[in-house]
Amino acid sequence: MLERLTAAARAVGERAEDELAGLGEDAAARRALDLLAEAGLVAWTVPAAHGGADAGPLAPAEEVSVRVLCALREQLAWHSGLMDVTFVMQGLGSYPLARSGSAALRAEYLRRVAGGERVAAFAVTEPGAGSSLGEVATTAVETGGGWRIDGRKAFITNAGVADFFTLLARTGGEPGDGCSDGLTMFLVPADAAGLQVERFEVSAPHPIGDLALDGVVVEDGARLGPVGGGLSLALSTLARFRTSVAAAATGFARRALFESVAHLRGREQFGRPLASFQALRFELAEMDTRLEAARLLVDEAARGVDGGSPATAAVARAKLFATETASWICDRAVQHHGGLGVRRGSVVERLFREARALRIYEGTSEIQKLILAKELLSAHDD
Repeated sequence: MLERLTAAARAVGERAEDELAGLGEDAAARRALDLLAEAGLVAWTVPAAHGGADAGPLAPAEEVSVRVLCALREQLAWHSGLMDVTFVMQGLGSYPLARSGSAALRAEYLRRVAGGERVAAFAVTEPGAGSSLGEVATTAVETGGGWRIDGRKAFITNAGVADFFTLLARTGGEPGDGCSDGLTMFLVPADAAGLQVERFEVSAPHPIGDLALDGVVVEDGARLGPVGGGLSLALSTLARFRTSVAAAATGFARRALFESVAHLRGREQFGRPLASFQALRFELAEMDTRLEAARLLVDEAARGVDGGSPATAAVARAKLFATETASWICDRAVQHHGGLGVRRGSVVERLFREARALRIYEGTSEIQKLILAKELLSAHDD
């Protein structure tokens, strides 16, 4: 199954490299989603029980297979960072709905997400709440059968193109009070009155922006899970998808290594190919070894999560090592290309920008170190 899906992703990626070139961010994102939907790949971001693809023995019908996500993201990232992020946001943005939404809400949205007809977004981060979700300050107050939401969300991928946001808001307590039951998740339509999108640009272009919510009202049926259950839901969503960030990193790194090998074999200096220089050969060997180690860590983590284990240490280890390794490999590929490597639009220049962001998204490298250290110390206590 995974080999077949990888081949399908490769075909879509090869087509996307040509079709997305020259398009603006929004147009490219929508075209990327169309291509993914036509190939049936978007369906793998939604559990089979709710209209997505059937992962068979890899994961229960109520879950998304992390091994499938990883296989697809690694291959998509090889070709296009935008294609990769477009794919995964369908899952990241809709998973809270699949996990805790009402039957009516699931029926209304999830099949359309799986078919690429509805664009999802995950609205958790705030100006003062990134790695520490306990600092979320956006409020949701009951208003007779519904909820009024006020606040700001920051760095929201798909802002401006999304049809809906799964959004974390405070329904009790105060930011930073340490309570785990003060947050609740809601589904907020992108066209809700009082919701404004403020777009900006980042180093690896894709639709992204901040959300300003001023008196946005949603019905109680838009609540995802129980009041006070939002933090657990947000964290379980991140836990399910975090390993796939590491897989995308290996996709970028694998492409960068490929480009380095091709360039060093084809470029001559001092009358001989660059590939004949021992120092550069040593670097290629190091790049390959680190890449394969990262891929093994990703596979270990994905199997653990699919198998029903939290795999907390394995996921943190994979995310930390794969993203840091990808940045290093892409940096070396730029160096191997010399001036061509920093020329805007070259493959390795793009890969360098795209890989860098993964050390921040869905838990920084520093957060992964804290998680891993906590797991190690806890195991020692036992």
